Amino acid sequence: MAQVVDFLNSIIWSPVLVYLLLGVGLYFSIVTRFMQVRHFRHMIKLLFHGQESEQGVSSFQAFAMAVSGRVGTGNIAGVATAIALGGPGALFWMWVIAFLGAGSAFVEAALAQIYKDEIDNLYRGGPSYYIEKGLGMKWYAVLFAISSVIAMGILLPGVQANSITAAVNNAFGISPYVTGGVIVVFLSIIIFGGVHRIGKAAEILVPFMAGAYILIALIIIVVNIGQMPAVLALVFKSAFGVDAAFGGILGMAISWGVKRGIYSNEAGQGTGPMAAGAAEVSHPAKQGLVQAFSVYVDTLFVCSATGFMILLTGMYNVSNPAGGYIAENIPGIAIGPAYTQMAVDSFIPGFGSQFVAIALFLFAFTTLMAYYYYAETCILYLFKSGTHHKVVVNFMRVFLLCAIYYGAVRTASLAWGLGDIGVGLMAWLNVIAIVLLRKPALQSLTDYEEQLAQGIDPQYDSTKLGVENADFWAGGYKHHPDYQKHHHNI
Repeated sequence: MAQVVDFLNSIIWSPVLVYLLLGVGLYFSIVTRFMQVRHFRHMIKLLFHGQESEQGVSSFQAFAMAVSGRVGTGNIAGVATAIALGGPGALFWMWVIAFLGAGSAFVEAALAQIYKDEIDNLYRGGPSYYIEKGLGMKWYAVLFAISSVIAMGILLPGVQANSITAAVNNAFGISPYVTGGVIVVFLSIIIFGGVHRIGKAAEILVPFMAGAYILIALIIIVVNIGQMPAVLALVFKSAFGVDAAFGGILGMAISWGVKRGIYSNEAGQGTGPMAAGAAEVSHPAKQGLVQAFSVYVDTLFVCSATGFMILLTGMYNVSNPAGGYIAENIPGIAIGPAYTQMAVDSFIPGFGSQFVAIALFLFAFTTLMAYYYYAETCILYLFKSGTHHKVVVNFMRVFLLCAIYYGAVRTASLAWGLGDIGVGLMAWLNVIAIVLLRKPALQSLTDYEEQLAQGIDPQYDSTKLGVENADFWAGGYKHHPDYQKHHHNI
């Protein structure tokens, strides 16, 4: 099994995908004139405008749902893996794919809004919807939906569950079988409650968990501020292959930095737009900008917090592709959340393992909530409305809970390998689609900026802009009943 998984990953995650993701992110950043920099303050402002409606969630809830999907085990165990296999320079390449990926995240989220549908009185959007409506390629849309259900419902949940049980077992000595059962019980309560309950749970948990984690990291950084210049120098030298120790693994630094960066921030993967499509906004570009900001939160804030804690405390090993270790600071410690746990523990003895275990539980738990929502969105695309799709959704819920429990008690290496297949497959299918569909997304940004310059709250009208098959926006957002109830000036 492991050999098959490794073989598939060697094909899916070839250098072609790594440089494609970097190249597409760079392209979108250039053509939008680096909107992720120009509109940074505006992104934050947009987070707190607009309210949820009967059909859709608020901008902040959609942001929280996307962040809950992005911020997960990749931010703790994933960063540790990137450093262990790619050296300290991998952290720099995680930053690069986050900065450039914000451009891709804007495009895919704007497309999700432009081509969203209303199914069973709820907004649904994402790659399958914009591939079918924008490209007119039903087979391609179905292929993405099926791939996403497999990835979100089978391949990826095990990684999150496995990391939770490993961290909890390391910190508290609780059996993975017990922890796995607790995860299943709590998650079932939320996912059987529907999209609004997911949005509400994410809205509460995400700010709390990310804030507490970053606060601890900041304390460790401040205490060790004298070492910060040396750590930054190590990261940048390793990232460009000029460090004496890590210069020989430059390719690994780029590959693992981008791979784990995409695993964590999901920019271009196609999951973020599924949350974006659920939002109640008056213009697609609004949610595009909000989702671009969510990539920053994930990688530039949370992943950086983990990376600096690990590097400042020296609690890491770096594998040598030829065998052995280039750096072995913590002999005998397996790659994963233990690096981060030991980093915090070295600063606050007896506290680190427990704190990271709790943080990882919350991070990964909210990611599992998002995985369910993404899988449900794709199932609703495949089956549309009707009684039969409800049967399929309930079956998927039960299957997902079983997959989570199975992953909770399996080996970590196999879980990560399966997860990488899921991420890579979705990224290939989605990134090609957003390049082909770039025109309406870029047009929406231009339209948005023009209306902002006029001092008005931007309203999107697909008819006016000549965008076909964007039926929700035909005639403009102001024609929708929710406009009067939920319109707020910005």
